[in-house]
Amino acid sequence: MASRVSATAAPGLPRGVIITAAGGLVGLVLAMEIAARFHGFAGPVEHFAWDLVGGPKRGRVIWVAFAMSLISLNKQQRIRAVAAAVVLDLAFFLARLPFDTRLTYGNGPFIVLLAIGFVAWTRWEGEERTTALKAVGLGLMLIMGTKMSDTWLRFTVEARPMVLDQFVQTADHALGNPSWVVGRALDASGPLVHRIIETVYIELPVGAMLVAIWQLRKGWPSHHIVRSFLLVALIGPIFYLLFPVVGPIFAFGPLGHGFAVDAAAWPHSVPWDLTPHAFRFDDITPRNCMPSLHTAWTVLIFVHTRRQPWAIRAFGTFWTTCTIIATLGLGWHYGVDLVAGVVFALTIESILRDPERGWDTTRWGLVLGGFALHAAMLLSFRFLAVQMAEYRFLSAVLLLGSMAVMILAFYRAFFVRAMPVDTGSAEQDETLPSLAGT
Repeated sequence: MASRVSATAAPGLPRGVIITAAGGLVGLVLAMEIAARFHGFAGPVEHFAWDLVGGPKRGRVIWVAFAMSLISLNKQQRIRAVAAAVVLDLAFFLARLPFDTRLTYGNGPFIVLLAIGFVAWTRWEGEERTTALKAVGLGLMLIMGTKMSDTWLRFTVEARPMVLDQFVQTADHALGNPSWVVGRALDASGPLVHRIIETVYIELPVGAMLVAIWQLRKGWPSHHIVRSFLLVALIGPIFYLLFPVVGPIFAFGPLGHGFAVDAAAWPHSVPWDLTPHAFRFDDITPRNCMPSLHTAWTVLIFVHTRRQPWAIRAFGTFWTTCTIIATLGLGWHYGVDLVAGVVFALTIESILRDPERGWDTTRWGLVLGGFALHAAMLLSFRFLAVQMAEYRFLSAVLLLGSMAVMILAFYRAFFVRAMPVDTGSAEQDETLPSLAGT
């Protein structure tokens, strides 16, 4: 296994590439803001500013982003930063309480996060400055990423009034319609299990950032989960416009707002209709099912927690298991969404993992093959859904078999054929784990 690569040893991107990428990201944010205002709703910049001075929408995400910035500080600085964040958060909360019944929080850590970045930029130098700005930048990217996601989901509603759920549900017969099966099982498990599963699903960014904090606690490796997490968030939502799907609890369940095909179907009775067609849905529900990015992100959590201390491995396994159960059992996704999400996640991870090895034939094969397989799956769900339902066994073998081939190829490329050990460091690499660790 490769040894842990520090910030100074890790190969860096050319300055021009970094500036271009940063400029492109700023341009994308501004374009989304302008487009959102044109359509009459708040964009990512407005949401970002509101989280700073108003009632934050995702306080836990802000606190985790702030916690990630603390890895760049010494013990005394961390104590002062946490104390300031707590005091400010409490002050904002109490000041807002008479006017806002929502128990929101997060202003304090957001303000201190920006303050750390300002101090690092204006007063610190060298490695201390670089490390602090990296940590603050990742934290701010996480927060802005959630705002961009909210805006993009609204765009999916505006751009794609018609949804393809009937095609996906028909194709899902090949897998035995697992959302219906897991949904009934989860209903029978009781309120406590249901609440745990739901909480893990909602707090997926928190889970990923906890893994990131663990990976970054002793320095900056050449690859960590935040890079993969953000790239999935950047590319994945494009497919929502290409393949708009709302999910079984909406299209076939009680949250359909009068637009459901059969509001009483999920999770009690599986529809059997071999004449699928696109149909109009409401102007509220995001078209954010295909592929399942929750599955993609939790696959990254699983991969990045292998060959760690048992508690970290257990955390990754628990989070992944609960998220997969939730995606199906809460009615947010169909089974084929998850299969596509696994292939997509491993394709993205193949782009970023082991940057030291460069772009060899194996990496090119995984990336191009992964995207081709993902595209083939989406085309099959759209144009071969009836055939998949009629020939369920063959379709299941081809679908699950192709996913298994992708998993095996990824494992052999990045875990069996590991990078040479860096003799300059005695510490084991914690970001190049083995899937065999559970």
